[in-house]
Amino acid sequence: MQIDLKYGAGFQRAQLPMTAQVLSVAPAAPAAAETLVRQALSAPLGTASLKELISAEDRVVIVTSDITRYTGSEIYLPLLVAELNRIGVADGQISILIALGIHRPQTEAEHQKILGPLFGRIAVFDHDCDDPQGLVKLGETDSGLPVLVNRRVVETSRVIVTGTVGFHYFAGFGGGRKGLVPGVAGRETCMRSHFSVFNPPEVGGKHPLATTGVLEGNPVHQLLTQAARMVKPDFLLNTVLSPQKQILDVFCGDLEEAHLAACELVRQQFQVPLTEPAELAIISCGGEPKDINFIQAQKALDYGCRAVREGGTIILLAACRDGFGHPTFFDWFDYQDLDQFEQALRQNYQINGQTAHAVLSKARRFRVILVSEFSAAQTARMGMEKAEDLQAALALAQAGLSAAPKAVVIPDGGTVLPTVTKAG
Repeated sequence: MQIDLKYGAGFQRAQLPMTAQVLSVAPAAPAAAETLVRQALSAPLGTASLKELISAEDRVVIVTSDITRYTGSEIYLPLLVAELNRIGVADGQISILIALGIHRPQTEAEHQKILGPLFGRIAVFDHDCDDPQGLVKLGETDSGLPVLVNRRVVETSRVIVTGTVGFHYFAGFGGGRKGLVPGVAGRETCMRSHFSVFNPPEVGGKHPLATTGVLEGNPVHQLLTQAARMVKPDFLLNTVLSPQKQILDVFCGDLEEAHLAACELVRQQFQVPLTEPAELAIISCGGEPKDINFIQAQKALDYGCRAVREGGTIILLAACRDGFGHPTFFDWFDYQDLDQFEQALRQNYQINGQTAHAVLSKARRFRVILVSEFSAAQTARMGMEKAEDLQAALALAQAGLSAAPKAVVIPDGGTVLPTVTKAG
């Protein structure tokens, strides 16, 4: 069985020494992306249309994702701006704010990729979570979380939040409220909101409902939503994308109602049932940008490990040409004992530290063979084994497998959520 899997901007090819079940999805061919955007704008969920919400005198800030999350922004942003122009809002009254969260600033080329034909026409700004002059405190949530957000979304007349919805490994789903918190929030707000992934100290460990595909009872989702609501956004536009990065559908309207509708489509389209867990999973993140850095790539590991029995083997293809994704991420692997790691996070919580903890936890539960641009020493420090390419990874894996292992291949691990269910 020959497989070709996405890796960075290219592919990795290998011959499998066993048969394998391919866990993939084939969503129905979408209508023209522009048509889907226009239809969603004309029929918003849970709120009035832009024409009813916005006047010609308004200043409008459009929040959109950074380069690590492809959203279809170069398609929907021009259509959104055209709609605002029809209302009478001039280009000079519109600005685009890149929701970096705690990520690095974008390059000019990345701005151009995000904005498409709007680049050079509409003002664009990167959010800076560490600029005290650029942040405004809106108050505190019920749990005492201080909500600091970018001054631009507070001092403008209208706020439109855009992005894409997919599975998220501890917030349940991406998109929606995450465009604002952590997207345009201060570092303290980002850190403390994500800290709710853990149980209280007297219980310890990760909260069981702070996991992929779960919103109800998810403490991270609940806190992010309450904090984002304090910004009082006027309108949401979220896409749902195919593994090929085509726009499958677009959801517009109220921050929560439109987001929930998008989440339901993701659940229907990208949750893949399995009758029993596999001994071996071969996972590609799906290429760039899902494997642009390891913080992004580890999502495919989180989703894909659900297809594997405890102690099983995972081969993960993740080029990570942009490195780890945060300057201090790799430093957290100084903690090799998971209990000590958790204690360190409780004393000095960092989002990238929590991500590193999640990675090391999986590396302790499974044998993980990583194909990436990282060195063997870097890979080992994350608890994994280095392989130069997919064929070499398969040779490494085979030594620890049974004679006829149950194997699965996941070509788009950053999109698909395997779910083991009882047969019949």
